[in-house]
Amino acid sequence: MIKYLLLSLCLAGSAFAQGTVARTDSGSIDGAHYRILFPENWKGKLVMYAHGYEFMGAKPRQSQNPQFLNNMKPFLERGFAVAASDYRHQGFAIPQGVDDTEALRQYFLKTYGKPDTTFMVGHSMGGGVALATLENFGQHYLGGLPLCPFSSRPYLQTRKEFDMYSTFNGLFPGIATPLAELFDVSKPYQAQPMQAMMPKAMAIRKAIVAKDSALAVAFARRFDLQLDDLPMSLFFNENVLRDIAQKANGNPYDNTNTVYSGFPNDLDVNRKAERLAATVNPTGLFGKYDRTGNINKPVVLMHTLYDQLIPPTYGVTNFENMVHQQGKDQFFTVKYTNGRGHCNFTPQQTGKAFDELRRWVKTGVKAKAGFVE
Repeated sequence: MIKYLLLSLCLAGSAFAQGTVARTDSGSIDGAHYRILFPENWKGKLVMYAHGYEFMGAKPRQSQNPQFLNNMKPFLERGFAVAASDYRHQGFAIPQGVDDTEALRQYFLKTYGKPDTTFMVGHSMGGGVALATLENFGQHYLGGLPLCPFSSRPYLQTRKEFDMYSTFNGLFPGIATPLAELFDVSKPYQAQPMQAMMPKAMAIRKAIVAKDSALAVAFARRFDLQLDDLPMSLFFNENVLRDIAQKANGNPYDNTNTVYSGFPNDLDVNRKAERLAATVNPTGLFGKYDRTGNINKPVVLMHTLYDQLIPPTYGVTNFENMVHQQGKDQFFTVKYTNGRGHCNFTPQQTGKAFDELRRWVKTGVKAKAGFVE
């Protein structure tokens, strides 16, 4: 599974079918590079697309990544143009993603006219951008397709990564970076390169299994992970937490009052967990476009049954409860696949979910929740 995620994040997929893209438009809006793809015989249909989390300094950016073309194939083959922003900065960028996507949509209208059909689509953190866009700019869209999305409230979803580090460092000291170091903004920050993921993850796995393999398995299960994915998750989350520390200019989390549970020995965990008090107000980073569940257009959310970065509780259930609390169940349908990994969908599954969303919009008959082959 570690190898799968490394490949999915780093490598381009199979060769993109020639002739699907007839022309492109690329440039920059307020410092955010963008790319617009037009299929042959385009007839006014548009997908606004939001990409997922990128490590600070990672290259290539989405607009230059060949895999972007492959990921957009299900939409291009259905006659949709695709417009996507790189966002003004990498790392945690949901507010910037929403604003830069809206700026690009406005540019598209001024340059090419108003499309007769517009949908919002996004993967991973981009799924969070898609949902926030629909919550705040939904009047411009017929519906949305968030895929394996960052759909919980951003503070709560990233707090999960903080708690994983807190408890891991208590039970397995000296293996991962201490939280106190991750949130020390006086030290220079540089994201670890993706190329370092495999060797570091393997070293972490060797160390935790040598210390207590049974505890390692139980710890991974507590965070909805398989053991083989725990080291990779720690590597990925370290970059996320370092990035958040820099953007917030401090620590927005506080676990001094937290009581942890769900471990083989909860007393031991709570006595040993690394504790930090917050040094900054979390609303400074997470307040803008915070998740509400207040949707007013059809949304088909698709998720895998196993996701090592955004488990279904955070990708589906938390948002489902917010939608229900808002009284907006009539606008929300969940599809799931038996995929094993983050955003591990086939192009056919993405196409099927998108077709069901379009059919819902066209007929007014809500798409049925359930399994996608």
